[in-house]
Amino acid sequence: MTKPSEGAVRSMTGHGVGEAALGDARVLVEARAVNHRYLDVRVRMPMDLAEHAGLIEERVRRTLRRGRVEVIGRVVGDVCGPPVLDEDRAREAFAQLCKLRDELRPGEPVPLSLLASLPDLFVCRSSADHEQAREAVVAATDQACEEVWKMRAREGEALAADLRGHLDALIARLDDVAAKAPTVVEVYRQRLEQRLERLLQGREAALDPGRLEHEVALFADRADISEEVARLRSHSAQMCELLEGREETAGKRLDFLLQEMSREANTIGSKASDAELAQHVVEMKAAISRMREQSQNVL
Repeated sequence: MTKPSEGAVRSMTGHGVGEAALGDARVLVEARAVNHRYLDVRVRMPMDLAEHAGLIEERVRRTLRRGRVEVIGRVVGDVCGPPVLDEDRAREAFAQLCKLRDELRPGEPVPLSLLASLPDLFVCRSSADHEQAREAVVAATDQACEEVWKMRAREGEALAADLRGHLDALIARLDDVAAKAPTVVEVYRQRLEQRLERLLQGREAALDPGRLEHEVALFADRADISEEVARLRSHSAQMCELLEGREETAGKRLDFLLQEMSREANTIGSKASDAELAQHVVEMKAAISRMREQSQNVL
């Protein structure tokens, strides 16, 4: 199977149906994929194709990479010949019934009609050979997986567009934070100076400029967010590259970047002592939260 290569972000959600001829009948394989941290494949096949369940799981694991994938197969049409009695199974079942009769009610007749109520005594012999069935299962499974992959790509385009919108909002607020941050120290200086002047008013003591500068310097050190802003810009740039790149499984890396972005935003918020700056941080954290919710569906 050849997977489409376009697009960087793919959803874990997808659905596909594959079909292949098997004699006069058709094999249908339906695959449904939803969110999951790892790859979890569950295969349900009819009795006629049960021996190929392992092969189907192998093909799905090779292709779909991640998500919870439910695969259901069925046969449309008749691939069986006339039913045949499994004589060995019938003899064993009758012997077990007779043994139970001897324990419970010796001498009681055991009617053969009891065997009719036992499942799987009659089996169908497929009119198609093993290799034909295998080829049909492989073809139908690969087609179903390809359809899932295509749907994941289409869903991924919508996810990427939404993520870009939230990322743009985050970067805009980050620009506001970076522009506001240098003014915070000066505002603090002015407020501190005014407060001290009010406290010293009418007293002989004078304002100590050196002490004022020391307090301002301590505040500036505590309120410095330049490193956090720089790291958050770096993470945002990496996320932009990820959304525009060609990685087939970007979800785990995207989740890591968003964790780091959330950490930096929280640190900036803890240092914010200005109401306007704090509001920008709240909006940044909201944008990151929305991206983290969406990223849970990214392959």
